[in-house]
Formats: sequence, C-alpha cells, structure tokens
Amino acid sequence: MKINNITDVFFDLDHTLWDFDKNSGLAFEKIFNLNNIKIDTTQFLRYYEPINLEYWKLYREEKIDKASLRFGRLNDAFLAVNQVIDKELIYKLSEDYITHLTTFNHLFDNTVDILEYLSVKYNLHIITNGFAEVQQQKLTQSKIAHYFKTVTNSEQVGVKKPNPKIFNYAIDIAKTHVKKSIMVGDNYEADILGAKSIGMDVIFLNINEENTDKSIKQIDNLIGLKNYL
Repeated sequence: MKINNITDVFFDLDHTLWDFDKNSGLAFEKIFNLNNIKIDTTQFLRYYEPINLEYWKLYREEKIDKASLRFGRLNDAFLAVNQVIDKELIYKLSEDYITHLTTFNHLFDNTVDILEYLSVKYNLHIITNGFAEVQQQKLTQSKIAHYFKTVTNSEQVGVKKPNPKIFNYAIDIAKTHVKKSIMVGDNYEADILGAKSIGMDVIFLNINEENTDKSIKQIDNLIGLKNYL
C-alpha cells in the first residue's frame, strides 16, 4: 500500500491541518463579546459554517472578491438568525474576525505527529486558497511553519484551487516534479480534482464521509497517511 517514488508532499491548510471550524468559533465568541453583541454563538455558527463554505466556493470560482466574501458571509448569517446588524458594524466585525482568528490555533488530531513523521523522509509544502496575511500567521502561531519548505498561496499566484496553474506554480517553486509529488486535502473539488488535473497523485482527507470515487486514496484521520507514506 506504500506509495513509491514520492519526494514531496503538498498539504492544504484549513480543514486539513488547521482546525478552522474550532478556531473560527472561538474567534466569533471573542469578537461578539468585544462588540457587545448578544447572540447565541452556537446557533449563529450553525448557519454561518455552511454559508461560509458556499461563499468560499464562489470565491474559488472567481464569482466574488475577497471583500464580498468577508462581508457577505457575515451579513447572510446574521439575517439567517434574524439579527439586525448595522452595515458598518458588519464591516468592523469582518476586520475583527481576521485580527483575532489566528489567536486561536487548534490543529487536527495527530497533525504534529504526522508532520514529524513525514518530514524525516519527504519535503513538505502548503497549497492554500486562504488569505495570504492570515495563512502565514496560522502556520507560525500554531508552531508548524518550520515543517514546510514552501507555502503557495492563491493570492500570490492569481488563481485559486482547483485551477491547475496554482498546482503547477507550487511544483515549480518546490523544485520538484509532478510524478514525485502528492496532494493531501479535505476539499474534493479544490484539492483532489485540482491536483489530479495536472497528474499529481492525491490522498483525500474524507472526514465527512463524502460519497466520492472509490479509486481515490482516502483517509479519515491524518495518522492514516502512514498507510501510504
């Protein structure tokens, strides 16, 4: 089951290594308190999380820009819980959220263990669609930045996963070859299909038990990478 001839392992960051939902929830609790917003955070997140995923899909598809994503996901979530929030306050909350998000840095189970294990044998890299100013802070604050030789961000490339250009760019700056590389990520469209489009091998972190192509290598916990690498 071990994969031969791999020298470079590329990871997605959010929802793969960095526990976005947990850290995001803690950030919202903090900014709601700071801005004296009386709201049930658990109920808010129940609506916000799927709305956020939909906005990120639109962002990946180049249908909205960063500012629209940051405002729209909050505005729609407040509307969903029947909370009337002034437009200017939503803009402030969107800035506060980015400011405080990286003060929480919970990682998924076994993240450090698997990075330590893989770093002995492979060059490790990040390919992310997240905002450049935030993603580097996440890596640094969670104390995993030193494991990665390169970090490729969609903003520096000008396109987002699953666009093949970002994967080719990552391969180039890593000074490796597509046939020696493998992509690990949680988003089937962005990470898996995107990497496969340039001929990269892939491992799908299928935490939510999505019904996908069974021929694609899948794990439900990062420690499962030991079965392949």
